[in-house]
Formats: sequence, structure tokens, C-alpha cells
Amino acid sequence: MSAVIGLFASIGRLLIGALAELGRLAIFAWKAISHSVRPPYYPGRILEQLLLLGWLSLPVVGMTAIFSGAALAQQIYTAGSRFNATSTVPAVVVLGMVRELGPVLVGLMVAGRVSSAMAAEIGTMRVTEQLDALTTLRTDPFRYLIAPRIIAGLIAVPLLVLIANAIGIFGGYFTAVYKLDFNAAGYLNTTRQFLTATDLQMALVKSGFFGFFIALMGCYHGFKAKGGAAGVGRATTDAVVSAFILILLSNMIITLVAFG
Repeated sequence: MSAVIGLFASIGRLLIGALAELGRLAIFAWKAISHSVRPPYYPGRILEQLLLLGWLSLPVVGMTAIFSGAALAQQIYTAGSRFNATSTVPAVVVLGMVRELGPVLVGLMVAGRVSSAMAAEIGTMRVTEQLDALTTLRTDPFRYLIAPRIIAGLIAVPLLVLIANAIGIFGGYFTAVYKLDFNAAGYLNTTRQFLTATDLQMALVKSGFFGFFIALMGCYHGFKAKGGAAGVGRATTDAVVSAFILILLSNMIITLVAFG
């Protein structure tokens, strides 16, 4: 009997701990959003984060998109050839890249690169008491550190997704035309026919959520880091993992709501 009670007590402690962590995250997110939408702003900090989050992420995003688009075209052609449906390659490539692969792959790549960097930077500031020094100097850490990153994430990730979609579609086009012997004009015409404004809007909505989660997780785990260098390392890992989970979860929910 005592073993059963101990089991339920352990489950209860885990559940209460998870709910408490979720509450702390919700409070942090509310404070981050409220400071992001109200002046004063720090334009220099926002531009700096746009550079780090957007411009410097372009190489890895571009390579990921073009390789994924090329591989997607090849796989669709291989599967379609079994059912005499190879003509669906351009339609499936453009829909797959714009609706799913483009936003998700960009979100995951940027999260791996940026969330970890944010958590490491802010976590180091936390364990070295630089955040306390900012407060002592009457500088709100949320306005100076968190809000610029949230704003940059909301701006940069949708732009990266648009670029990645174009590059991924080109990767599929290149493979289809120069390897699979598709007609170039016919491929482009089918791509334009199946790509709609709704698809682009959905990609932007998804990427906006992804950008918010990427910045939020990096800032949150860095902000609550403790325990010296080991604590910063844990915060970095937790930021990436939690950003990945939120990206995939929100992608599933948005897809089911929009296309279900």
C-alpha cells in the first residue's frame, strides 16, 4: 500500500512541478509581450538582433532549403512513377515547401542556432550578476534584452521562411528540369497554378509563432539560469529542446485548424 501511495505522490510532485513551470513560463511570456508592444524601444538593439537572427542565419537556411527541395522533388518523382503520377511533382513540391517544410525546417534550424546563443548569452549575464547590475542602473532587462529579441524573432523568421520557400522551390525545379527531364516552362506554370495567397499567409502565420517561440525559449531559459557554467549549459540545452517541441506542437495545431 505504501508503495502505491509513494508512486502517486511522485506523479503528483511531477505534475505540480510541471504546472508550476508552465505558470512561470506564462508569466514570463506575458511580461515579454507587454514590454515588446509598449515604448520606449531600443532600435539599436533590435537591429543588432535582426542581424544575428536573420542575416547571419541565411547561409544555413538557404542550404537547408535547397537540399530539401531537391530531395523532395526526387522522392515525389520516385513515388509517383509507381502510379503514373509523376506530373504531380511541381504541385507537391510547392505545397510541401510552402505549407510545411519551409516554415518547420527554418524554425528548427534557427532555433538550433539562435535559441542556444540567446540562452548562453543571457544565462552568462545572469550567473555573473550583470542582470542585477542592469536593474541597479535602472535599466529594465525585459526592455533592454528580452523585447528586442522577441521583436526580431517576429520579423526575421517570417522573412527567412519566404526566402527559404523560394530557394526550396528552386531546388525542386532544378532537380526536376535538369535531372528528371521536366519541361521548364510547364513546371513553372504548374507551380504558379497551385501556389495560392492562402498558402503564403499560412506560412507567415506559422513562422510568426515559430519566431516568437525561438526568442521566448532562449530568453526564458537564459533568464532563469543558475549554478555557474553548468547552469548555463543546461539552460542552452533546455532552450533548444523546448523551442523544438513548441515549434512542432504549434505546427501540428495550426495545420489541423487551418486544413482540418
